[in-house]
Amino acid sequence: MLLASRRCRAALVIACLAACVESPEFLESAQDLSVAAASDLQSVLPVVAERFQRETGHAVRLTFGSSGNLFSQIQNGAPFDLFFSADIDYPRRLEQAGLAQPGAVQEYATGRIVLWTRRDSGIDIAGGLQVLTDPRVRRIALANPAHAPYGRAAVAALRQAQVYEAVRGKFALGENISQAAQFVQTGNADVGILALSVALAPAARSSGRYVEIPVTSYPPLVQAAVVLSRSRNQTAAHQLLDFLQRPDIVSLLQESGFAPPTTPARPLLRRNGDK
Repeated sequence: MLLASRRCRAALVIACLAACVESPEFLESAQDLSVAAASDLQSVLPVVAERFQRETGHAVRLTFGSSGNLFSQIQNGAPFDLFFSADIDYPRRLEQAGLAQPGAVQEYATGRIVLWTRRDSGIDIAGGLQVLTDPRVRRIALANPAHAPYGRAAVAALRQAQVYEAVRGKFALGENISQAAQFVQTGNADVGILALSVALAPAARSSGRYVEIPVTSYPPLVQAAVVLSRSRNQTAAHQLLDFLQRPDIVSLLQESGFAPPTTPARPLLRRNGDK
């Protein structure tokens, strides 16, 4: 009789635990946040994620790549909770397709581009983009404009400077802005058109020098994030977007090479039941 009673109590405990584990609240709190992020954030977003985890307990798994490639992965069902894009157009298109929460596209920064070279290259970049026509510049690294917003900004700046046709044969195209930087850092290119955030990262800052390309020579690199519709941890995803609006995080982004968003932050759309 005693044995049967113990078995009954054990069965009840197991049933209760199973019910808790299967509840949406438990599943959401137990899951890490999976974030797809543009490569220009590679030096700063891990710092943001670590602070966020320390304060909220939510771990953040980061996947970096070009915005266009990540956009395609999300279209094809990649299980991300959040998408940080270097071009606001991609989150807007996801929203229009029903793949992102409606009304939840949030600008978080504006990107800038620079001309960067190694300290030992012997190339004087002080004159800006015109130096790229110099015969000593044999290869120019930039992100592939087919799917990388910083590559498109680079092409726009080259066209505005009226050197695009003269130098396009020198291009070494990276899959994303980080790979473009690697081409210059390793000597596979002489000069690169990179994100300012990449040029300010420790490795590039210690080994090279840069000049900023005037922001009037390319369309604004308006960067935005969005919570994806298939996210199973939407409360924490919204918390991370809120976290980006904190003054200390805004300052961190600016120190890392990002200008403030072009429009003020707005209150985020909440799910029913969120507090």
